[in-house]
Amino acid sequence: MQQYFNQIADTATQGLQRNEVLTAYVSGEDSDFCRFNGAKVRQAGSVKQSKLELRLIVGRRNAQGELSLSGVRTEDDLRVSQMLSLLRGQLKQLPEDPYLLYATDVQSSEQRQVSELPSCAEAISRVVVHAKGLDLVGIYAAGSLYRGFANSLGQRNWFETANFNFDFSLYLRADKAVKTGYGGLVWNEAEFSAKLATAKAQLAVLNQPARSIKPGQYRVYLAPQALAEVTEMLGWGGFSLKAQKTKHTPLLRMIAGGAKMAPSVTMIEDTAGGSTANFNDLGYIKPAQVTLIEAGIYRDALVSPRSAQEYGVQTNGAGADESPQSLSLAAGTLAEEQVLPTLRDGIYLNNLWYLNFSDRPAGRVTGMTRFASFWVEHGEIREPLNVMRFDESLLRLFGDKLVGLTAKREMLPSARTYGQRSLEGSHLPGAIVDDFSFTL
Repeated sequence: MQQYFNQIADTATQGLQRNEVLTAYVSGEDSDFCRFNGAKVRQAGSVKQSKLELRLIVGRRNAQGELSLSGVRTEDDLRVSQMLSLLRGQLKQLPEDPYLLYATDVQSSEQRQVSELPSCAEAISRVVVHAKGLDLVGIYAAGSLYRGFANSLGQRNWFETANFNFDFSLYLRADKAVKTGYGGLVWNEAEFSAKLATAKAQLAVLNQPARSIKPGQYRVYLAPQALAEVTEMLGWGGFSLKAQKTKHTPLLRMIAGGAKMAPSVTMIEDTAGGSTANFNDLGYIKPAQVTLIEAGIYRDALVSPRSAQEYGVQTNGAGADESPQSLSLAAGTLAEEQVLPTLRDGIYLNNLWYLNFSDRPAGRVTGMTRFASFWVEHGEIREPLNVMRFDESLLRLFGDKLVGLTAKREMLPSARTYGQRSLEGSHLPGAIVDDFSFTL
């Protein structure tokens, strides 16, 4: 696909008129999908698609268009030519864009991640064997993903990977289920088996009568998947330069008020350690890492080209929404076998759900517990909990109420498949937090 994309870009560049600059960005996949219900295959299929985004620039005016590539060269060349004609007509009607900024220093690159994936048939067979006798519900998605950039100045960038993501639940009855997942670049049979064994053990606990607790503050353990929901909210403007400048960041008290998180909290945008492209759709190369929070202190923002132009700073290749694509939270020192003893009497949370800001400037987030949540006494899981709503400050959670982070971290690739499979993900430990507030 890389060669095909470059040929399309070369042909389009040859047809440009004087003073026109063209950028092209392709995103695509060749994926297999399988849906399970009752640990049996209910639906299987594959998707092969490539989406091409074109931007035509003249001076400070720019127009954008999008089309799907068919893989037939003559047809795609014609459709790209027609799109450029359409964009040319739009440019005449558009005002100048004061915040337009695109890469003009040619920095070409090529990156391919090494992976070891079983065939789709083999992966399905392994799931069916391991899940025999269980009501397993989920979606398995795997295959190659790629991103490419080209411009009429001669820059060419390519990123390609192949990964898998199995997002699944073990269902008991009614609303009782254990939700988990397994994904990455390499399928490890032992890791998958261990994941399933943990979920089966928790499913057995769910078969007991559920306990209801009163609203109040409790010590909680947030498993990596639960913490991922929290960090996703944190990334919703928390590290955006635009959000900072407009005072819409949930970390306003850190940036403007001098608040700090716990010294054990270090967060980075880890492009080099993740599975995202090291360039954006305007041709800017991303640094290997951007330190967002270091030892509890706010450091650097994610800066898109538009924000860089608007506020007179350097871009670090962030996307238009300036949110992390490969967030990494540094590991702590808490051994896995010490999680329950350290929790002592409290709540074990596998997942959180329906999160939103309850007070954005103060960094307060509300949401629900869901799936396997447990009451813990004397360091032992006792019984399942009924669904609760929480409302908690991100600065408290990652600040003075943070008891500890686990030494073991989990790679959590995004399970989103809207439009196409996502390359985003996070690398997170679990966290024990004191005085976590449940409201009802």
